[in-house]
Amino acid sequence: MLGELRAAAQTRGLQTAVIIFEPHPREFFSPQQAPARLTSLREKLELFSTMGVDRVHVCRFDAQFAQKTAVDFIQALDEKLHARFVLIGDDFRFGSGRAGDFALVEKIGAQRGFAVRSIRSVLHEGVRISSTAIREALATGKIRMAREYMGRPYSISGRVFHGDGMGRKLGFPTANVQMKHNLPPLKGVYVVLVHAEGLGVLQGVASLGIRPTLKQEARYVLEVHMFEFAQQIYGKHLRVEFLQKLRDERKFDGLEALTRQIALDVENARKWFIEHE
Repeated sequence: MLGELRAAAQTRGLQTAVIIFEPHPREFFSPQQAPARLTSLREKLELFSTMGVDRVHVCRFDAQFAQKTAVDFIQALDEKLHARFVLIGDDFRFGSGRAGDFALVEKIGAQRGFAVRSIRSVLHEGVRISSTAIREALATGKIRMAREYMGRPYSISGRVFHGDGMGRKLGFPTANVQMKHNLPPLKGVYVVLVHAEGLGVLQGVASLGIRPTLKQEARYVLEVHMFEFAQQIYGKHLRVEFLQKLRDERKFDGLEALTRQIALDVENARKWFIEHE
């Protein structure tokens, strides 16, 4: 979709712009039933930048915005953003009561002088590519499938914050990555590549879960152990790419058993990198 947007902008001599909603409407209307986020707002902005998007307009989705009619939304594209070309998905619905659709955008666009085009659903081996399909692939450990759907490795970004130091005590120091996801779309132990601010790309193994052996808590924690790395990186921004799932998270009978399993996880992750060089 972004490729078509860039091509259309280049042909017409226009800037590319993307409109997103924050939070997601489903998070606003039913936060307890909202699906897991694939990206935080910062991650979205970073990805749009790498994909050649000139401008991103973030619409704050609140009670007032939710009352906007579909016609009001389309008119804002012309009056506030001065859109001359609009590209939307063929199943996009918008406006109060989800009353707006492609036909309405096309009709008003013709009246106001901007072109409108829809993009059809993309299929991969008969499966419609969607955020739902990606979440299902990640949740079931099908990391390669999720990568094929997304066209890139799934990643989580965040700053390193001070943890409880347990990884270092066990002999495997970890970077605790601050997550903006209340409920991540995957959990378990993974082979990862870490893009560290100012330090390049590092190989490692990551655990994403609730640490049942150490604490009885429901908060998800992302901990990353990077091979042959011992620098202090508190406050640094990391992007963790998930390459392969090693195992599910589970509770061990004490720290000794946990330490043995972490050592095995590190060994398996190293083997994976050797096999995939």
